[in-house]
Amino acid sequence: MKTIKIPTPDEESKPFLAVGRFQSYKILFTTNHRFRRFWLAGVISHLGNWFNYIAIFVLLTKLTGSGGAVSWFLIAKFIPTTFLGPAAGVIADRFSRKAIMITSDLLRVFIVLGFLLVRRPEHVWLVYVLALVQESIWTFYDPARKASVPNLCSPEELILANALSGATWSIMLAFGAALGGFITYLYGWETAIVIDAATFLASAVMLAGLDLPHKAPAKKEKPTWQDFTGITDMREGFKYVFRHKEVATLLLVKSGWALSGGILVLLTVFGEQVFSSGGQGGKSGVLYSVRGLGAAIGPILAWHYFGETKKDMYRSISLSFFIASGAYILFSRAPTLLWAVPFVLLGHIGGSIQWVFSTTLLQQIVPNRYRGRVFAAEMALLTLILSLSTYFTGLGLDHGVDPRLLALRLALVFLVPGTFWVIYLRLNKKNMGRA
Repeated sequence: MKTIKIPTPDEESKPFLAVGRFQSYKILFTTNHRFRRFWLAGVISHLGNWFNYIAIFVLLTKLTGSGGAVSWFLIAKFIPTTFLGPAAGVIADRFSRKAIMITSDLLRVFIVLGFLLVRRPEHVWLVYVLALVQESIWTFYDPARKASVPNLCSPEELILANALSGATWSIMLAFGAALGGFITYLYGWETAIVIDAATFLASAVMLAGLDLPHKAPAKKEKPTWQDFTGITDMREGFKYVFRHKEVATLLLVKSGWALSGGILVLLTVFGEQVFSSGGQGGKSGVLYSVRGLGAAIGPILAWHYFGETKKDMYRSISLSFFIASGAYILFSRAPTLLWAVPFVLLGHIGGSIQWVFSTTLLQQIVPNRYRGRVFAAEMALLTLILSLSTYFTGLGLDHGVDPRLLALRLALVFLVPGTFWVIYLRLNKKNMGRA
């Protein structure tokens, strides 16, 4: 005789949340006021970030005319996380994550305004210093923010919250890059910088009103100097990762994409030099905007068509590397900006699947006490590889290598992590089948 399960009153009243349903996002915003405020602060901050990028790309192009200068700017943005990431993770797990995010936003208001001091070619060094300091601060902000999401959402809301967060970052990239290029073209790069500083201030105000309790880690009766300096916490974090193969493997997802991260330099070079001469931010703004659009829809499409289970997300990560490779092979041959747009869109549909799915899986399986350290370690490895890829791309540009040839080579590199993931999934079929 077949047993029929009668739902409890709680189960009957519990709303059905699915990534592909617009109603689900409405329910999330309506019922989870804390996440809504958290999300709005991120929207404001992300918007300003992309104003900053386009403005600095235009400034460096004007002052130097060198693709290598753009590479060094990106390296200055990437490298701090490599060295400060482990310490940032310890701090995110030990202190109030809300306080870390607010402090980071306020400090960046003054750092960003410092770019206004750059006026002549001999001032270019200041761009790199300010970028280095700004990203050092972000290194402490990012793991605190990522680690906070599971504290604001129920397990049922987590996938939806990550889909929304990933789409928001991407849409702000698309909208912010396009609007930043437009503002920079009409009113100058200085205006874009001032707007960026204002968004950090607005984000800090939003976070100040957020209810995000801090649960301090248990204190030892006789703490050692290693406990005070965070070395003990850092060591515990590394031990946790090494003992959990699945976590260690997921940490490599974003780094796999970073092997070809020099493509971000080429988006600027193609926009300002290949598809135009002496650009003012318009065409590179278009390419970055399309990058954001692809990143926004990638995870939502993958969740809708491939599924939302753990096994589905792993398969999507594997496929996404091949999508990115094929798209950028075609991008390298694009004769005009119009032809390049759909290939950039497709390439970052693949890239965003890797980013959002790996983040979601880590948030699901990593305990709260380790979460900040795990995300900081992930970003440290990512930015190290991204810096190297960016450096060698800039080096190639400065030595006269055709940007199209560089784009083709970077597109082929995507096949390396893609092949690794195919092999990994075949060797771990049983584990991938778990919910």
